[in-house]
Amino acid sequence: MQGFRWVVTSAFLSCAGCVGDDGDTNETKTEARRLRFVALGDAGSGNDDQYAVAAMMEQVCAERGCEFALYLGDNFYEVGVESAMDEQFSTKFEQPYMDLGFPFYVALGNHDYGLLGNQFEKSQYQIDYAASSDQFVLPNEYYAFEREHVKFYAIDTARMVEGLDVDSQREFVREERASASDDIEWHILFGHHPYLSNGFWGNAGNYGGVEGAGRAIQELFETEVCGSFSVYFSGHDHGREWLQPSCGMEFIVSGAGSKLRPWIGRDDTPSRWSDDTVTGFAWVEIEGTTMSVAFYDREGNLDYENRFERP
Repeated sequence: MQGFRWVVTSAFLSCAGCVGDDGDTNETKTEARRLRFVALGDAGSGNDDQYAVAAMMEQVCAERGCEFALYLGDNFYEVGVESAMDEQFSTKFEQPYMDLGFPFYVALGNHDYGLLGNQFEKSQYQIDYAASSDQFVLPNEYYAFEREHVKFYAIDTARMVEGLDVDSQREFVREERASASDDIEWHILFGHHPYLSNGFWGNAGNYGGVEGAGRAIQELFETEVCGSFSVYFSGHDHGREWLQPSCGMEFIVSGAGSKLRPWIGRDDTPSRWSDDTVTGFAWVEIEGTTMSVAFYDREGNLDYENRFERP
């Protein structure tokens, strides 16, 4: 279990050390710093599913609270945008999410770089658009930000898959992690391609069943990430999945923002829960040293919820 402590119940699935009915813990609810957000990727289709998922996010966030979103890449299907003035910013981002009213911290996916994922100038169009947007946050291809007692690190896995910025992103992750203040209790990485997944693409180093595909991402995790971070959120595989803990971390795939693809279990990686039948998103709450993750679908059904205690 890599240091994580789980106590599973049939209802909400509680954890050891969490606040009970009597509120008697070292860190009470009134004292614990709380952060709530949603995570979704592969959403930029402008189709009915994207709008339905957005409507359910609005409903869940109204009920449970949300401060921002992690937007996990493939923001504009199928070939990215052509300029900072592209109409797709309106039809595939502004219009679906206009009523949410909070920022989306953006990662870039392979389709954001064109159909073949190799038109690398296209990232600048999204960065330029972000400079004039209050909702679409993308200061660079990879960046970090802090909220409460949590530091988030966005990486550009699409560039790494194509052999670009491999060393610089390793250095970025290493230096940003080392520079975090003692006040930061959680370190959360997010990007497009998964490290572990049972979807069509599978695990890094074996993407699509091709030995060596995604090796740069595999090596990034093995050298810089595992053991130093708490959670990695990704998309790319079009479904929702919470893997079993590995290398001292939790791995969550939330790539069902507008599209689905069958979950084939390519690498038979153990998971806690997965679904490839309906689009949806993940809702996350961090309270003190406890993270809760809830998966909702486009109809508003709560499909799975669990929590864990940070090591």
